[in-house]
Amino acid sequence: MSVINQKKWYGLGVCTAAFAANFAAWTLFAILGLQIRADLGLSDTAFGLLLAAPIFTGAIARLVSGVLAEHFGGRIIFFSQSLIVALSLFTLPFAKTFGQFLAFGLVLGIAGGTFATGISFVSSWFERSLQGTAMGIFGAGNAGAAITNLVAPVIIINYGWQTVPYVYGTVLLAIAILFWFFSWPPPDKGHQRRSRQSWTEEMRPLRDLRVWRFGLYYYFVFGGFLALTLWLPQYYVGEYGLDLKTASFVTLLFTLPAAIIRALGGWFADNFGARRINWTVFWVCLVCLFFLSYPPTTMTIHGIGRDLFLDIRINLWVFVLLTFVMGLAMGFGKASIYRIIYDYYPDNVGVVGGAVAAIGALGGCSLPILFGVAADLTGIRSSCFMLLYGVLAACMVLMFYAIKLDEFRHRLNQAKADDFLTL
Repeated sequence: MSVINQKKWYGLGVCTAAFAANFAAWTLFAILGLQIRADLGLSDTAFGLLLAAPIFTGAIARLVSGVLAEHFGGRIIFFSQSLIVALSLFTLPFAKTFGQFLAFGLVLGIAGGTFATGISFVSSWFERSLQGTAMGIFGAGNAGAAITNLVAPVIIINYGWQTVPYVYGTVLLAIAILFWFFSWPPPDKGHQRRSRQSWTEEMRPLRDLRVWRFGLYYYFVFGGFLALTLWLPQYYVGEYGLDLKTASFVTLLFTLPAAIIRALGGWFADNFGARRINWTVFWVCLVCLFFLSYPPTTMTIHGIGRDLFLDIRINLWVFVLLTFVMGLAMGFGKASIYRIIYDYYPDNVGVVGGAVAAIGALGGCSLPILFGVAADLTGIRSSCFMLLYGVLAACMVLMFYAIKLDEFRHRLNQAKADDFLTL
């Protein structure tokens, strides 16, 4: 293996590990939030706001980070973000009020921006045929959410929730330093070429409506994944009466496969077509959400001789199976969308990828709030899945007509070419 090949694979590995650590910190409120909610007596809506705080700044950070990575290089921006998050974690145990926890959550959101800088860094190292695979492997750092589900409850039970931020801060600081010493600037100086462009030129691809359509798809596959990662632990506690440790472990069956499968999803997108994979993902999720949306229902059927009573509900293990399947599909979907981005914008992965990532993170920010509002208004816990069903339906309609429009344009251009040849 050549030196360049060694460097790119080592860099991909350490960058993925650092992203996983950042993602674990970014989703920390999914577990800590349950203790904070109990201590402060928060409503579902207030709890949704608490979960959304780091995701909101993470969404903004992704767009800004993507632009900065294009201008200054992904390596230095990624390291700087990791360092800031690691140091800020040591201040969390001093928060006491709801406002203070919200303020810390906003700072913690910087961890979410590491995805855009990492994608820019990784993409600059790999050739076109391996883009989907490389970005899929890096995206598997979403497994950081599973790390939080697995590790944080154990620390809370044994040492109290205040210990968790200290442990996370120490680990993230160590990994950030390892990333700096075991990664290298990309051999091509593409980011230096782009750094001579004006900010206006770098942002020009964002004028394309196609970018925002990709963003809507990512709003569902990543925003929905992130929202459920944050929401499922308390859902299991409230709906099925599980304790915190069990609820966190069962949530792991959604988050971990969804993260790990992303690497395989990138390979599938490289070899079978990203759009085809994405369309299949939407159909699988649609079927799962149809059943997940159905609330527990008791029916009385007045028969001829007697009444019949039906109790319709999804038991725990069927629920876990459906979320497991949907998580796998979302993992494929996240990888395929970024392969599509590279196909259309190979020289602007940082900016376009950052914008799409920001929209996806906004899904992770807005959806928990909407979940809480819907639960407070309707009193139905499964209303969160009803909302996701509606978002997915909008994505599928938009994608269907976008495909039809592309086919029409292709036939029109082909007809023009045939007419020219006959002249």
